Amino acid sequence: MELHISLEGRGDQAARIYRQVRDAILDGRLRAGDRVPPSRDLARQLAVSRNTVAAAYDRLVGDGFLEGRAGAGTFVAMPAPGGSRRAPVGALRPSPRWAVLAGELAADLSARPPTRKARYDLRAGHPDGGLFPLATWRRLLTRSLRADAEYADPAGLERLRAAIARAVGLSRSVRAAAADVIVTNGAQQGLDLVGRVLIEPGSVVAVEEPGYPPARLAFTALGARVVPVPVDGDGLVVDALPRSARLVYVTPSHQYPLGVPMSLTRRAALLGWAERHGAAIVEDDYDSEFRFSDRPLEPLQSLDRAGRVVYVGSFAKTLLPALRLGFLVPPASLRPALVAAKRLADWHVEPAAQAALADFIDEGLLRRHVRTVTRVYAARHELVTTAARGPLADRFTPVPSSAGLHVTLLAAAHVDVPRTLARLRDADVAVEGLAGFYTAAAPADGLVIGYGMITAGDLPAALDLLDRASRPLG
Repeated sequence: MELHISLEGRGDQAARIYRQVRDAILDGRLRAGDRVPPSRDLARQLAVSRNTVAAAYDRLVGDGFLEGRAGAGTFVAMPAPGGSRRAPVGALRPSPRWAVLAGELAADLSARPPTRKARYDLRAGHPDGGLFPLATWRRLLTRSLRADAEYADPAGLERLRAAIARAVGLSRSVRAAAADVIVTNGAQQGLDLVGRVLIEPGSVVAVEEPGYPPARLAFTALGARVVPVPVDGDGLVVDALPRSARLVYVTPSHQYPLGVPMSLTRRAALLGWAERHGAAIVEDDYDSEFRFSDRPLEPLQSLDRAGRVVYVGSFAKTLLPALRLGFLVPPASLRPALVAAKRLADWHVEPAAQAALADFIDEGLLRRHVRTVTRVYAARHELVTTAARGPLADRFTPVPSSAGLHVTLLAAAHVDVPRTLARLRDADVAVEGLAGFYTAAAPADGLVIGYGMITAGDLPAALDLLDRASRPLG
């Protein structure tokens, strides 16, 4: 690795080389065991005599910073004493909007995992990474790597777009061809791209209440005025939508976090409202892959005849969140602007991962994997709902749900939810309260119980701790 040393100005050159190598060791840029450039090479790089560099190295060896190894070279002899080289604090400040958003994101449990994994992890929205066929994915990814790969199509690899169109067409009756799909770095980037091309500063965006915090924050970051709209047993309350809304964000298949599906009547009402008011609908088909009973309702996108729905999908739950693979199916009228926004944002998703996913879908591996994990999650879902109907029944009521990776439990009036959450944290159980998904004071509180990252063997113990933590003191 090339070592940057500046000899501009006047003064003892050996002393300046000494100080800069010493500083690189002290602040951790050079670590214990790192090999420093040979004196001949560094002298050539700096255009000084070799004796000058050798004098600096000799002093560093004498002070214990470097050590010579016969026949191998000169190496850093000591670890950095602590700390690291940091950028200056500086006088620059973000815009007021971003200063607020940074604080909200730092505090939002759904936007960042805990620094230490809890013994019992009941956080919502996280799949079981142990179920992912890693060896198969590694094989497909290795096969897809190409040393001569160039910049790719911002819309995504064509055969992946074709595979996604077939997959969502079969499993969700989404109307799409390869040319209609845009591959994104997860659903979150999809939301950002849609917001970029549809939202102007001050535009009104309607979101579900309670709802998915990262979506609300993404639209806020783009300068929108985000208005929460209540959700009931049939989904988003269409009659409560603000007339000035330019965009409506919904999770109709499995509302996040309540878990209720939007009724067909309500879906039709929302589509009619959007057409009358000239608004766009962003349909986040959250958790639609894992259904344990009931027939899935038609997506808004397949019911839309006016071209007002942008369908957002992701493979974060079916595969792994870390892979950051998602997609959009927009109306044709929005596609050129969305592709342009994607190119300006990051040009394209990593090509080898796209090719591997295309093979994963085309070889039937995705369909097989979804079937397998759905059975696993169904068993965990049953454990949670059985406990909610049994030992927890006097304190919690489960929101009816037949899909996804979590169950929401509404707390009875006598349950102290904040104290319950604190007691669960003390018992090394990670779980989220329902109130955190509201933008204002929650009309009802409860717990959002995720079962994606906890095994069926550990769930009974975690639910027993929940039972004890939620009981009144005394």
